[in-house]
Amino acid sequence: MPILNWLTRDEDIRTAQRVPYRLLEEVPELSAGDGGAGNMLIQGDNLEALKALLPFYAGRVKCIYIDPPYNTRSAFEHYDDNLEHTQWLAMMWPRLELLRDLLAEDGSIWVSIDDNEGHYLKVIMDEVFGRSNFECTFVWQKVDSPNDNKPPITPDHEFVLCYKANKKSVTFKKKPDESILRSYRTTLEEPRFHRDRLVKKNGKNSLRKDRPTMYFPLPAPDRTRVYPIHDDGREARWAFSCSGVKKLKREGRLIWKQREKNGELVWVPYAREFAPDLPKRPHQTILLDVKTSRQAKAHARELLPGIEPIETIKPEQLLERILQIATDPGDLVLDSFLGSGTTAAVAHKMGRRYIGIEMGEHAVSHCAPRLQKVIDGEQGGISQSVGWQGGGGFRFYRLGPPVFDEDGHIRQDIRFPVLAAHVWFSETDRPWDGPGDGKAESPLLGIHDGRAHALLYNGILGDKRPDGGNVLTRATLALIRADIARLAPGFDGPLTVYGEQSRLTPATLDRERITFKQTPYDVKARK
Repeated sequence: MPILNWLTRDEDIRTAQRVPYRLLEEVPELSAGDGGAGNMLIQGDNLEALKALLPFYAGRVKCIYIDPPYNTRSAFEHYDDNLEHTQWLAMMWPRLELLRDLLAEDGSIWVSIDDNEGHYLKVIMDEVFGRSNFECTFVWQKVDSPNDNKPPITPDHEFVLCYKANKKSVTFKKKPDESILRSYRTTLEEPRFHRDRLVKKNGKNSLRKDRPTMYFPLPAPDRTRVYPIHDDGREARWAFSCSGVKKLKREGRLIWKQREKNGELVWVPYAREFAPDLPKRPHQTILLDVKTSRQAKAHARELLPGIEPIETIKPEQLLERILQIATDPGDLVLDSFLGSGTTAAVAHKMGRRYIGIEMGEHAVSHCAPRLQKVIDGEQGGISQSVGWQGGGGFRFYRLGPPVFDEDGHIRQDIRFPVLAAHVWFSETDRPWDGPGDGKAESPLLGIHDGRAHALLYNGILGDKRPDGGNVLTRATLALIRADIARLAPGFDGPLTVYGEQSRLTPATLDRERITFKQTPYDVKARK
């Protein structure tokens, strides 16, 4: 497969491996609503944020949508978009790699782009995601009003490239369309919506020589034998195989009608089709019905008066269409170039879980306030079409300092609650609601699904000596067991313990049903 080469390619393809691993620290005063809804808004460099998400979400994201800077050589208010091709490719490659690692086997990624870098993007995405996993390119009409600018040509469209993680594992959904029912009818003999289709094949590849096994006689109601013959006398073929016709007969869907031909009545077979309960049709790749940038900006101004919308804001209807095709309620959606928060807002209203990453201050000035409006039940965008009435919530996070020093050791300034939240989330897929003030007094993090979890770290037991509170010994185990007994009397399930070392023998660990995981090695993000 051809690959794209650029000046710093060799260095750029190793960038993701060198990204420092950071923990996510919640900012409770910027979180809103139900913190257990599973939604995250992260402020920080998206490359480092994606690396921080790997231990929690590798292989679990159902749908990724990103709207990266387009390299238009114009500086937007909120983005430095003036990048050369090499710089743009150097920015995109490692992010696409990490996004690929986060994508579920049955997931898909959708990327908005324009003509400036669209063709370069297609080539590098072929390499990162596999050319065979390319689904299609959608064309979105972003402008719906006449343009009187001086240039003779003004583009009114953008692209959305769509790739599946694994083409064999991903199933997209068709578009509901009740207008399909207009081609069906009801009759006294059959009150259900139905239509009749000729059993004889017409049009392209309709001759007997094309499919000789589909040329055979059918017994008409008067027991005459009917062959597929074109009106001009040429031998045709049936649209169904012999077994297909037998199935029509068994189901009572082989219908005979008489029509006049050359002054005589002849029998013609039809296959009766019934209208589907939920009529659907394939999605078109030219999107002319999903609102425009002008309408998206108007909606944003209504939501946040006095705050100018981001220049590249997308309409909620565009994201709604993508999530309709690629997701179901409860699925996880990720946008690592969140911008003004459209992806998160749409996912929230459609009952999908989401992670939004935005590096600028507008994570606070645009995204968080917009999502608060969604929680409050704002009625713009897609709210009415999906019946949105409000509710839910999200947790706001910022990136903490690098977790590991140059020697691979956990930095001393990483607080116990921060690492504890990481360990708990990576083990349970649930946020940890322990103390956030650094005053935790027990290594026991909690019990989830019949398993207890504990962390021996940073002198949680008041002993920072090498042989002290960060090491699993019979003494520290006894303290953990005592805490478990207070939390859940009678608990007799397995226990996972993170610590610097274990002084217990393998036989003891096995007998006590303990899984020991060593810090820092078992808390690093895996690449």
